[in-house]
Amino acid sequence: MAEGGAGPGGESLLFLTDEQLRKGIEAMFFAYRGFTADPDRILDNYAYGRAHHRALHFIHRSPGTTVNNLLGILGVTKQSLNRVLRTLIEDGLVESRVGRKDKRERHLFLTEKGAQLERELSDAQRARMRAAYRAAGPAAVAGFRQVLEAMMDPDLRRQYQTIKDTTS
Repeated sequence: MAEGGAGPGGESLLFLTDEQLRKGIEAMFFAYRGFTADPDRILDNYAYGRAHHRALHFIHRSPGTTVNNLLGILGVTKQSLNRVLRTLIEDGLVESRVGRKDKRERHLFLTEKGAQLERELSDAQRARMRAAYRAAGPAAVAGFRQVLEAMMDPDLRRQYQTIKDTTS
């Protein structure tokens, strides 16, 4: 095997052409459209967008997370996140509790209704990923994860690693 591994056509992964890279970029765009299509249809029923989905996902993954922590994970403005959280709280999907140690902190939890919507959204995405992973096989799954992690900015990779480690 060539250094860095060889692809199906025997090309070394260290020497990809611009055209091969363009094809990978296009595949990523179209895969993302597919990955978000099912949740988008579900979210339309609630007049929610992807920001609502991301908030529900990360609150579910880390119950009691603070608003500031969620801001860091999502990389959005405070105003944008507050707009999303206000809607989710008013609609009874998220509960905001004042911090016990620091009264200025707000800790976020999904309500039963919020957990139900999050489950519906993530079930749709898990089904799509499960089918893709089965079709690609175990080596491709590990390679895909390595590629995604290598594409992350270092600070986001550390943040991802922290989330991955605390939820494993």
